[in-house]
Amino acid sequence: MTKNANRMLTAGAVICLLLALSVQGQAQYRRGRVDTRAEVESTIRRVENASDRFVRAFDNSLDRSRLDGRAREDRLNERAAELERELDTLRQEFDRAERYHDTRAQVSRVLSTAQSLNAVVMRRRLGANTERQWAVVRRELNSLAAFYNLRGLR
Repeated sequence: MTKNANRMLTAGAVICLLLALSVQGQAQYRRGRVDTRAEVESTIRRVENASDRFVRAFDNSLDRSRLDGRAREDRLNERAAELERELDTLRQEFDRAERYHDTRAQVSRVLSTAQSLNAVVMRRRLGANTERQWAVVRRELNSLAAFYNLRGLR
């Protein structure tokens, strides 16, 4: 009788272990907590929305700056548009990916594009609204970077 009880207990433990491992396959451990696909998706959605608001504010700030009408303004606006395209690509790849971590390379590209904009926003006085909008984008991008164990924006 005790032999059967031990076998059943062992079998139950193995089943519990297998269930735990299958849940782990859909989550990523980060600094003592579990990140789920839903959390990453929510962050991507927030950064997409924040970047839309930032790009509008950024364009308006550049239109009111001494760069208005110059090639430098066009290049900066193109950089902001590039960030939006990279985020759109990230969203598409994320939606297709089986595991959210499969989109790590695209997140790295987004962060690389954002880094150059971050430098511009930090150097120039673009107005309180633009700087506030960028702070939201940067915070969400840094959250995204943390999910993927990538270096965030400074």
